[in-house]
Amino acid sequence: MIEKHLFLYGGSPPFGERFGKLFADLAFSNNGKIAILFIPRDGWKEYMNIYTSILRKHGHKNFEYLPLTEKAKETNRIKLLECTGLIISGGETERYQEMIVSTELAKQIRDLYEQGVPVAGFSAGALISPEHCIIPPIDNTKGKKLILKGLGLVKNTVISVHYSKWQEAENLQANVRKLGVSTGYGLDDDTAAYFRNEELADTEGNGLYTWCRDSHS
Repeated sequence: MIEKHLFLYGGSPPFGERFGKLFADLAFSNNGKIAILFIPRDGWKEYMNIYTSILRKHGHKNFEYLPLTEKAKETNRIKLLECTGLIISGGETERYQEMIVSTELAKQIRDLYEQGVPVAGFSAGALISPEHCIIPPIDNTKGKKLILKGLGLVKNTVISVHYSKWQEAENLQANVRKLGVSTGYGLDDDTAAYFRNEELADTEGNGLYTWCRDSHS
C-alpha cells in the first residue's frame, strides 16, 4: 500500500526543523524535485527562500516555482508530472480555491498525493486541502463565512488556521457540527499537523486544538 503524506501549517513558512526534514526525506533528497504553487505578488522570488532553505539543508536542489496564472496553466501541468514533493503556498484563500480546486489542477494534485508524493499546505494551502474549504469572515472579501469545495486530501475533518490570532474556536466548533464531520483541528501560526493516510500522525509546535463531534479538548 502506498502511504499518503499531508503537512498542514497554521501560518506562513518556514517548515519546522523536524517536519522540514521529514518532508525533504519523503520527497527524495538529493534527486527529488519539489514544486511550489503560489499566486504571484511583488517580491515572490525572495519569499521562496523561506520555503526552500530548510529543504536545501536536507539535500534538495531542484525546485519548480509554479505561478497560478491562466498563462502558466499548461506549463504547470507538465512540470508537476516530474515532482516528488508539492507545496501549496499561502495568501488569499479564495483565489487559491478558485485557481486550484476549481480547475483540472486539483485532479493532478490528488493523483500525485495518491501516488505517495508528500503535500504541504501553508495557511491558505492548508485551508483548501480538506474535503471542505472553510474560509472565515476575516479571510475573505465578502466578510462572511464561506464553505467551498476543497481538494479532499483528508476527509471527515475540518481545519482552521491562525487559530488563536483569528479567535477561531467558535467557528471551528460550528463547522464540525454543521458539516457533520468527526473532528476539527485548529492550528496556530507556529504549528503543523502531519497526516499519514488521512489520520493525524504527529504535530510540530504547541498550538494544535482539537474539537470532536462527541467530545472536545
